[in-house]
Amino acid sequence: MDYISHLQKDKRLSKILGSEIHELKLHKNIPLRLMASIMSQQLSTKVAQVIYRRFLELYKGKEPKPKQVLDTPFEQLRGIGLSNAKVNYVKNVAEFCIEHKITDKKLLAMENEEIIELLTQIKGVGRWTVEMLLMFTLGREDVFAPDDLGIQHAMIKAYKLDNSDKKALREKMIKLSEKWSPYRTYACLHLWKWKDNKPEPK
Repeated sequence: MDYISHLQKDKRLSKILGSEIHELKLHKNIPLRLMASIMSQQLSTKVAQVIYRRFLELYKGKEPKPKQVLDTPFEQLRGIGLSNAKVNYVKNVAEFCIEHKITDKKLLAMENEEIIELLTQIKGVGRWTVEMLLMFTLGREDVFAPDDLGIQHAMIKAYKLDNSDKKALREKMIKLSEKWSPYRTYACLHLWKWKDNKPEPK
């Protein structure tokens, strides 16, 4: 696979690449995946899965459309274990997707930064959330998440970076990641694996 030989040009990164080849997949129903990522924020993977399963049960196990989520009573969404804030954020996503006619087709035709700019307009959706969506739902190969704690810890360790100044650290990380382009997502996957820091939503 091309990306390994490209990333091996970075001597520090080449030491941690390992032999595993990562594959990115495209998942359908992107608006729903965005709602799911909001539901899972600050939760362990296990708890997030339970809540998402309960969420689907509200719709008889089928994936709901944004309109169905918007029409679901607030208390019913609270009842599956979501906080007030998360119910509001999930409904914000549903409303935004209806208003802006957000479909898989529309998002797939857009560039990464355009998607980030569009979706971070939604209250409760930050840049990091959209970066994870780009990587794990849209399967984009060239996404870097400098605000992810796992990536920060891995790069501080691998590149012996000074983390006393957060802003300077972020800039340094972005600079280092430029040479991984157009395969920055794969570099992130290997950094997480190396640190064993699977992305845990904030």
